[in-house]
Amino acid sequence: MNDSANQKRSWWQRLSAGLKRTSASIGGAISDIVSKRKLDAGTIDELEEVLIRADLGVVTAAKVAAAVGEGRYDKTVTADEVKQILAAEVEKILAPVAQPLVIDSGAKPFVILVVGVNGSGKTTTIGKLAAKLRHEGRKVMLAAGDTFRAAAIDQLKIWGERTGSPVVASSPGADSAALAFEALEKARAQALDVLILDTAGRLQNKVALMGELEKIVRVMRKLDATVGQNALSQVEEFSKTAGVTGLVMTKLDGTARGGILVALAAKFGLPVHFIGIGEGVEDLAPFTARDFARAIAGIE
Repeated sequence: MNDSANQKRSWWQRLSAGLKRTSASIGGAISDIVSKRKLDAGTIDELEEVLIRADLGVVTAAKVAAAVGEGRYDKTVTADEVKQILAAEVEKILAPVAQPLVIDSGAKPFVILVVGVNGSGKTTTIGKLAAKLRHEGRKVMLAAGDTFRAAAIDQLKIWGERTGSPVVASSPGADSAALAFEALEKARAQALDVLILDTAGRLQNKVALMGELEKIVRVMRKLDATVGQNALSQVEEFSKTAGVTGLVMTKLDGTARGGILVALAAKFGLPVHFIGIGEGVEDLAPFTARDFARAIAGIE
């Protein structure tokens, strides 16, 4: 097996392990249901409930349950058959949103504004993304726009050192919009390829913090019309406020809620650029619909 195949296998193993709690809860419930009796309306309803509980969303759950029932009423089906159908249906939903992050080399810098709720792994994801971009030969700058937490500023500086990327930072409590403006001016003056801006973790229902995020986007847009069109996130309110154009799914390991990505894809149709499992630089990989669908269904 060559290095490329080994890397792919290694990533698949990490992805499967990261989604183990999700796939185990779905798989166990599917086995319980289909082992009891032949398929009927009751079985289909139970399957739908299992998938809703796994956070796949009502629309997806109904689609998968309908696909399982098609032409199979009063027949015995195995758990493996149901998992294959689940994987196929999930892949159909995810395939249109599995899109790479395309860096516009004409924009100097190409700006990525990273937003999300508290504890969603923004700063670590920035570090991993910076490492990937540096590996591609791009000149990257990081900006510590999470001025609320000294730890976030320090963490970003460490990632800057690791990846050989300059970091624009200020003292805790500084105005994040002013820092964003300063970083963009510096990145432009140095003709850097990419500027990645961290922001404070905020709940989407906190009006003041969301207002601050809007100010950051507004200030940067005045300086550069392309800013705000390139962002990584996960929720509706951020889309309204910051013009989110793509998602990174993080922290899948240790949760049984991996199905939420399927619900997000079905509802918003936003591109999913990367998926993150674990803390290492190699634990951020381009999102592929087939791998995710098979891992969530528990298919080896």
